[in-house]
Amino acid sequence: MRETRKVSRRQLLGGAARTATLAGGMFLDLSGRAVAAPAGLTTGDPTAPRTAAVRPARQVRDVRPGVAHDAIALTIDDGPHPLWTPQMLDLLHRNGIRATFSLIGAQAHAYPGLVKRILAEGHSVCNHSMTHPQPFSRGAPATIRQQIADAQSAIVDAGGVPPKLFRAPAGDWSVAVLSAVVDLQMAPIGWDIDPRDWSRPGTVLIISRLLTARPGDILLCHDGGGDRAQTLESLRTVLPTLKSRGLEFVTL
Repeated sequence: MRETRKVSRRQLLGGAARTATLAGGMFLDLSGRAVAAPAGLTTGDPTAPRTAAVRPARQVRDVRPGVAHDAIALTIDDGPHPLWTPQMLDLLHRNGIRATFSLIGAQAHAYPGLVKRILAEGHSVCNHSMTHPQPFSRGAPATIRQQIADAQSAIVDAGGVPPKLFRAPAGDWSVAVLSAVVDLQMAPIGWDIDPRDWSRPGTVLIISRLLTARPGDILLCHDGGGDRAQTLESLRTVLPTLKSRGLEFVTL
């Protein structure tokens, strides 16, 4: 039996720092073109230059360049939630789909068992700030950085796996936010399709918006922040329909 060595939270966070750039050590410039990460960025070098010339990935290939042509990604934000996340996980399991959960640090701290379940079932996790403050980009640079760093620690404490990606609350990006993400050695991600399920517009609208998905899209849904019954009901239709079109769900 291979010996299992216990790894400290510092080592885990350091590992994320060394590997959290986009695949192949690439970032996106403001035109959306993949470019080499700044020198030293993937080594955890504290003197590595910050850059505003990165922007959130909006397509699966921005994060995973070698992925299959028909790949799409489902991202699920604002959890974990004790009522909605278990139902979401059950639904994903029934459909044989793995997703990326954008976790709020305070929620991860409150429900570590759900973080462990998310990871145990093969899903990936993304840092979504500590408390989801809005407007996020208007915070002081030190406050923005602390929100991201505290969430990273909370998620690692809960699940033992450091997120390599960060999504800003409400997609509220700025130079200060991107600089903090780069400084903390993560890659920023956005989305391509937003059904606005958080506003509970009704299942007809949520379904119709999600069914516009095409190969390469990153879909946004929620399992926290409010009543997510409409989201779950919509996904019961959307997930098998998209799979029937030959689309392959992948994690980011």
